[in-house]
Amino acid sequence: MPARHSGYVNALLRECFGRLQWGPHSQSSALAILRGAVGTDRGYGVNPLRGQNNVQGASDMGALPDLLPGYGKVTDPGVRSRAEAVWGVRMPDRPGRRIPDMFAAARAGDLRALWVIGEDVCATDPDSNQVTEALRACPLVVCNELFLSETARHADVVLPAASWLEKDGTFVNFDRRFQRVRPAVPAPGEARSDFDIIHALASAMGVGLGCPTPADALAECGRVAPVFAGLSHERLDREGAVPWPCPDPGRPGEAKLYAERFATSDGRARLSATPYLPPGEQPDDDFPLLLVTGRRWAHYNSGSMTRRGGNLALDPVDHLDLHPDDAARYDVRNGARLTVESRHGRARLIARISEQTPPGQVFGSFHFPASGVNRLTSDHTDTVTSCPEYKVTAVRVSGTVHEAAGRGALR
Repeated sequence: MPARHSGYVNALLRECFGRLQWGPHSQSSALAILRGAVGTDRGYGVNPLRGQNNVQGASDMGALPDLLPGYGKVTDPGVRSRAEAVWGVRMPDRPGRRIPDMFAAARAGDLRALWVIGEDVCATDPDSNQVTEALRACPLVVCNELFLSETARHADVVLPAASWLEKDGTFVNFDRRFQRVRPAVPAPGEARSDFDIIHALASAMGVGLGCPTPADALAECGRVAPVFAGLSHERLDREGAVPWPCPDPGRPGEAKLYAERFATSDGRARLSATPYLPPGEQPDDDFPLLLVTGRRWAHYNSGSMTRRGGNLALDPVDHLDLHPDDAARYDVRNGARLTVESRHGRARLIARISEQTPPGQVFGSFHFPASGVNRLTSDHTDTVTSCPEYKVTAVRVSGTVHEAAGRGALR
């Protein structure tokens, strides 16, 4: 690749996970490998920027249906036997369900209980009408939450949880650095950390988990996954952040991967051409605009925290951003109340006209669940990760003036 393009490639590979939300998965890692930017000092490699703190840590600890801590596959007998020796129970040899599969199973009557920990799925997951239907169909829904979110309103049991400011443990950021988290303030009322809630429920069911503190839990993870064996709260308190893999407490963690070999049997990278697959839906005459959903700078994720503080003054309502050409085409005025419809649902938003979006494309956020933006999005998912297509939804808009005049949706 010519040198004049290398900066573009380096910037490109600092990707966000929104890239997966455009449709079928593609492997940008192959581009980094071909350019010689992985395991060398000639580029940035691939840096997946996470949307929330400790998303990386949750994945590292095995919060995925097909993996155990340290990314050991549940289908690998050796990985299972090591976990079984530490946990003292027999491990299933097949993957569990991903989130969209859980909701589908609940609607079909095949999932009897669902425990939602710290996620407002009614606000952040796609096709929220279907999500709500799944929660209503599931016989038992338990929710750990800071506030009475829309998901918590559909739960049978709501367990008050502590925020990150009130917890003890570790977070892992996107470049694999373990960092200590310590409580800055006590948890209010009867709120408890997720760690304590899980222990309390296990105890009520007659099971002892065997790791009474977060420090003990990290030590246990080191026994399940050798890549974490060199990590401990004591070491992090002494040294600060430490990257993994870190199998030896007497040696530094590995900040740069694949300097000598890749994680394959012969040490060579595996390259493959991913065939193009179109998105699950496309605009047409009935739904001519392409909706992209995402985040606003003033709010965090579903907005459950930032809508309760000073951030609300910075961004108080949900807008639909659209280009002046589209505003003129569909006779939309800036600040007008709009009804936005897709093949899946309907939302009410405030028009904001600017050139920040290209013609034919509109943008909305999911920080205000009452607006219903994720009622619009589809249940189409990426073929590898099951990440929803939040960035590809065909919509149409109508304004209150035209509805009053009986003209219906503007097309």
